[in-house]
Amino acid sequence: MGFRRKKVVLVRIETSPEDLKGMNSAEGILTARGGMTSHAAVVARGMGKCCVSGAGSIKISYKAKTLEMSGNKYKEGDFISLNGSTGEVYDGMIKTVDPEMSGYFGKLMKLSDKKARLAVRTNADTPLDARVAREFGAKGIGLCRTEHMFFGGDKIIAMREMILAEDEEGRRKALAGLLPIQRKDFEGIFEAMHGLPVTVRLLDPPLHEFVPHDEKGQKEMAKVMVVSLETIKAQVEALSEVNPMLGHRGCRLGNTYPEITEMQSRAIIEAALNLKARKIDARPEIMIPLTGTLAEMKMQEQIVRTTIEKVFEERGQKIDFMVGTMIEVPRAALTADKIAQSAEFFSFGTNDLTQMTFGYSRDDAGKFLPIYIEKGILKNDPFQVLDQEGVGQLVEMAVKKGRKTRKKIKLGICGEHGGEPSSIEFCHRVGLHYVSCSPYRVPIARLATAQANIMNKRSWKKMNK
Repeated sequence: MGFRRKKVVLVRIETSPEDLKGMNSAEGILTARGGMTSHAAVVARGMGKCCVSGAGSIKISYKAKTLEMSGNKYKEGDFISLNGSTGEVYDGMIKTVDPEMSGYFGKLMKLSDKKARLAVRTNADTPLDARVAREFGAKGIGLCRTEHMFFGGDKIIAMREMILAEDEEGRRKALAGLLPIQRKDFEGIFEAMHGLPVTVRLLDPPLHEFVPHDEKGQKEMAKVMVVSLETIKAQVEALSEVNPMLGHRGCRLGNTYPEITEMQSRAIIEAALNLKARKIDARPEIMIPLTGTLAEMKMQEQIVRTTIEKVFEERGQKIDFMVGTMIEVPRAALTADKIAQSAEFFSFGTNDLTQMTFGYSRDDAGKFLPIYIEKGILKNDPFQVLDQEGVGQLVEMAVKKGRKTRKKIKLGICGEHGGEPSSIEFCHRVGLHYVSCSPYRVPIARLATAQANIMNKRSWKKMNK
């Protein structure tokens, strides 16, 4: 309580969506596990916060509320400082200043937009993120993660009630409570992006990330659901998986529990129609995550379109929308020509695509990747700089196969590589329409898209002399 008004650093072994409230309140985030595309790093970039992720040498005790590093022990209330660029953690408080943009910055950005072919979108989950990105020049949202909308207050209680329900009837009852909350969130994001496209990803993470793993939270849910504590504990245990990132998540959730997809589709379209009544132009693009087969995609597409048609009939009006998928499973890239029969757009989720192609865990690779780079096994961290030889080959293949089936398919990238210059140049060369990155990386991406266009024009001229 005594530190409520002071600037704080959130220190965790690793973060999960349940930590969002603390991450939002903190000035910076420090984790023992993770890497460039871990939950802590990705969310912190979206929030514009400093983050040092994967500091394997630190020791954290939740029980004692202590942090040990470099032979020193720090307790709650002690000062440390973070350098998010170098990954260094300093003893004590170091004075900082807010960055300022010179008057030439705006001129450079306008010039970049004139020279670029690729559009730059942003990854944003809140109206604030969307507004910040738009001020930086983003031309839409390439990734809105709906799971981040379910935390805090009554949202997480209703979400947990849905997950822990014993049957479909119980899930639908809880989802009915979530519908107006999610619809309101979408209205805020669509309004912030008035006239620009917004790609909304349906629920992606495994359900165990939302349930309470502590006894206090489990007792709370037992009281809300009027069941025994033992029942809640058993249900939470049943949700645990050996490898949840390869388990029951993404479109697999939507196909086994179609009521989740129905609720989210209704919330998206009802929000867009509500804004239409206020003369606000909402342009939703609904994205199915983790598709690996055409059958998975078609089943989700049918649920989405059937639900939306019901809403159109109820409201007596329509709005334009698209249904597409995130290409993040290697099999999806290999069979992109088939998946394009159903998907109107592809968005390459290169965080997971890199993880699955290399077989490197996004959260654990930080233990050996620096050694690999030092020994020359890898030139760059593939989670920071797109692996054009391997992962890039899958992207290029999916682009060609997708276009073969659907000539005007919309193509973009929403992994963290969307803000890295050499990766952006690759996206330009293979013919994507846009890149999407965290709000605070939008200016760098805008400059890189212009450089990519200029460089490739020069290369073309040189080859055709």
